[in-house]
Amino acid sequence: MPGSSATCGTVTRAALTAVLALVAGCAAQSSSPPGRPPVNLQGYPPAFRQGHADGCASGQSLLGRTRDEARYKSDGLYAQGWADGYSICKSR
Repeated sequence: MPGSSATCGTVTRAALTAVLALVAGCAAQSSSPPGRPPVNLQGYPPAFRQGHADGCASGQSLLGRTRDEARYKSDGLYAQGWADGYSICKSR
């Protein structure tokens, strides 16, 4: 049939383009690197954000925890951030 190979080539290219777009979209979705919070912490105080990052690193680690013990005991925002980060990242 004349013209059917051109139609088949067009359909194949369209399918290939769709698959490549899907794969590229999945590749663009990156997870947070270890130790980095997988949540938006804008607007939180720096002490909370640092505690959250340390807690998250601890939750993801198999080697132990990352925590500034002195700061954890003396800085409530750091301690709260650490606990939140740990619980969120431990469950992932």
